[in-house]
Amino acid sequence: MAGEERLAWRVIDEVEKAVVGKREILTKIMTAILAGGHILIEDIPGTGKTTMAAAFSRAMGLEVKRVQFTPDVLPSDLTGFTIYRKETEEFVYQPGAVMCNLLLADEINRTSPKTQSALLEVMEEQQVTVDGITRKTGEPFIVIATENPAGSAGTQLLPESQLDRFMICVSMGYPTVEEEMEILRRSQEGGNRGRLAEKEVDPVLDAASLLVMREKAAGIFVHERIYRYIAELAKATRENEWTELGLSPRGTVALTAMAKACAWLKGREYVVPADVTEVFGCTAAHRIFLNMKARVGHIQREEVIRRVIEEVQHPSVRKRR
Repeated sequence: MAGEERLAWRVIDEVEKAVVGKREILTKIMTAILAGGHILIEDIPGTGKTTMAAAFSRAMGLEVKRVQFTPDVLPSDLTGFTIYRKETEEFVYQPGAVMCNLLLADEINRTSPKTQSALLEVMEEQQVTVDGITRKTGEPFIVIATENPAGSAGTQLLPESQLDRFMICVSMGYPTVEEEMEILRRSQEGGNRGRLAEKEVDPVLDAASLLVMREKAAGIFVHERIYRYIAELAKATRENEWTELGLSPRGTVALTAMAKACAWLKGREYVVPADVTEVFGCTAAHRIFLNMKARVGHIQREEVIRRVIEEVQHPSVRKRR
């Protein structure tokens, strides 16, 4: 395994200092970061979403800003604004929260749709336009957003257009008994263990190193049969008896990028079908919208994903020579 891949796994190891027992989720998040995407973490409060996001920012040595989304957060808080300076008789731009490498958007579904929509341009184009002037964000630019489940007090659904901007959506889930025991042990050591654990995370990357790793992951070879397999998976989600909307073309692009990053993390120069199926769930589920038949039958998105993977035949791909 090359040096860059080892660095990526070291990031995951460092984050584990602050997060107990979620290595599979951490690996998917690291894969999405390498693929150049944004991450949405959906779960109930108190499962460690914010701790994990902060640990990633520290381990990657990126400039990070955090916004706690509430109903009174304004679009200008994110994009910035211009203010008139009387002494210089000029309008001066005051940067917003998105002018960084990593934006931690905490409880993103508690704010207004107008504020949520302010993120659309910056998530897609890595730029903001204020008073007719376009400005670039930091490079790389990553959004790690957390949201409470739909129906929680003070929340509202994210629009489909914004959900589609997130490369993956993952859920932390409850810890096992053993993991929760470890959390309790840590909580008794030195007061607020969560903050102490974040400080123990050592930076192992910087922005320049991450950009190099992204470039190498993007160069992974994808066989024509893999492209067809991805397209067939997308088609199956659109024609499924339980779906109203299936995987979008942006979703298939994201799935391809995730599969390439997954292969690169494993030290391979090419994508195999197992890479696609491994990341299919976290990439596709939040882009699939169930119809009335599924809701009446209490069918979950995970069941749709499982059925699609079972129904679409795996291609046979030989190693490129």
